[in-house]
Amino acid sequence: MVDTTTVAATDVPARTIGKVRGRLLPLLFLLYLIAFLDRTNIGFAALTMNADLAISSTQFGLLTGIFFWGYCIFEIPSNLLLHRIGARTWITRILVSWGVVAVMTGFVRNVPQLYAARFLLGVAEAGYFPGILLYLTYWFRRREQAQMIALFMLAIPISNIVGSPVSGWVLDHVHWFSVASWRWLLILEGLPAVACGVLTYFVLPSRPIEARFLTAQEKAWIAAELTLEASEKASEGEMPLVRTLTNRRVWHLAWISFAYQIGSYAIYFWMPQAVKSLANYSNTVVGLLVMIPYVAGLIATILVSRSSDLRLERRYHAAVPLIVGGTAFVLLGTTNSLWLSIMLWCLVSMGNCGFWGPFWALPNEFLAGSAAAAGIALITSFGSLGGFVGPAIVGAAANGGGGIFRGLGIAGVAFFASAGLALMLPKQSANLPRYPSLRSNKTPFQAVQ
Repeated sequence: MVDTTTVAATDVPARTIGKVRGRLLPLLFLLYLIAFLDRTNIGFAALTMNADLAISSTQFGLLTGIFFWGYCIFEIPSNLLLHRIGARTWITRILVSWGVVAVMTGFVRNVPQLYAARFLLGVAEAGYFPGILLYLTYWFRRREQAQMIALFMLAIPISNIVGSPVSGWVLDHVHWFSVASWRWLLILEGLPAVACGVLTYFVLPSRPIEARFLTAQEKAWIAAELTLEASEKASEGEMPLVRTLTNRRVWHLAWISFAYQIGSYAIYFWMPQAVKSLANYSNTVVGLLVMIPYVAGLIATILVSRSSDLRLERRYHAAVPLIVGGTAFVLLGTTNSLWLSIMLWCLVSMGNCGFWGPFWALPNEFLAGSAAAAGIALITSFGSLGGFVGPAIVGAAANGGGGIFRGLGIAGVAFFASAGLALMLPKQSANLPRYPSLRSNKTPFQAVQ
């Protein structure tokens, strides 16, 4: 006779994880999709905006990158406030403020105003991405984190899969009230952030204890599991804030992120112009072509993160995709064939997207609580400076011989550097618990019953 109490206990992990994933990830996914669209749609706006405002390649590289200065300066304070105030209130603030700034960007009249708007957009959005990474640690164990992070970050390729053709169509067809289409692009794609900010305040629980969709038993299971992991991380003593911000392992991850983002944002800001330079298609067709590499990136995100979680291995799963992407970046400058270039962009996108899940699971292997809030924010804020350096380098290189593609080769070298730094990480943290097989019927929850 099967003990129904035992069956119920062993069913708790799968049931709880399924509930949390089903209720939280769709909303977090939607919010990041909107955020990334507002951050990168300037790449499509450039197809007509640059001519209207007489923006050079060097200026475009600077105005796309200046976003990351505001983002970097306010990243750590924002994440600490989220940890203290609560995710629901602080994420709502971020959404509404960046939506307002995104809409106002559509009203700029000259390049200095555009610089200011992009900087303020970075200030407004600061803390959102590291805040969500921190927020996921309140709900999921280490063994699920790479896949949960990857599912959340699928918003990046999907924002481009959806946003690229839509942005191209808006540029070609929306000229309401004799206002330039690139202005409408920025305005229309900024409005959803404000609406979703209001929605977030009413539907997003800050912690499992506030989740009405969980039973008391399910809340207890999450608390027990995360307490167990936190005790393992703290076995060598809790890491104070100052020690976190000077920790060598945290800075190692920050440098990996910095080098990675030099290449990553070269994709988002420059791919539309690189594709259009090879064929004089309409903006709508360019949007459809640019969509293809992001579909490939979406597939890589799922497959690499799943493999990383199953093997509990992060270094190689982060480094190998970047090596593939970096190689494709360098090869982009060797062909004038549109379709061969699209194939290479697919490999670049797969390398870029495959990196996310394994890498962003690494900080949570040794950081918890306020240390996690500060450490993750430091990694993302310092790394985000690569988002300034990358577009600036590509923009400067585009004015010389070889044009955009010489700059993209430099972005490929940055991917190689990031991969090399990832391979230098220790195989596994000394204080990291080795969890039992995911197929095991015995769970830590049963031990605390």
